[in-house]
Amino acid sequence: MSDRSPLRALTEINQIIRENRVADYTTPNLALGMRPLAFGPGSSSWDWLTHPPQVRNPFGSISGGYIGIFVDEMLSTAIGSVLEAGEFAVTAEIKLSYLRVLMPGAITGAARVVRRTRALAFLEATVCAASGEIAATASSTWAISRS
Repeated sequence: MSDRSPLRALTEINQIIRENRVADYTTPNLALGMRPLAFGPGSSSWDWLTHPPQVRNPFGSISGGYIGIFVDEMLSTAIGSVLEAGEFAVTAEIKLSYLRVLMPGAITGAARVVRRTRALAFLEATVCAASGEIAATASSTWAISRS
């Protein structure tokens, strides 16, 4: 068991994001093939090049739930880039729109903070298929708290 408190762990993760240290960023979803490409002030970009069998539905396309996980990774790293030490954020609301079927291939995505206030942040994300076509969009509200 780790001796780090959850808030300390979040502070360390947010610092990694603010410093664009993508090689140091860890998440269980790396095992699914999701990879951060870059973190910037209020933004993040990711790719998803390999797709293990468990992320595919019976039709061979990427399951919508896993697309949701991909979007959540992008949103959480975008908001993490604008949080100060001692702040943390949680998803208050998310709307995910699936525009087309996503087949395994070079999937890319980007998220950005549209507006941040003291207590809330508003974000958006886009997921693109290997063809470059937008396959999913998301908008999300995050609640910001302080320790």
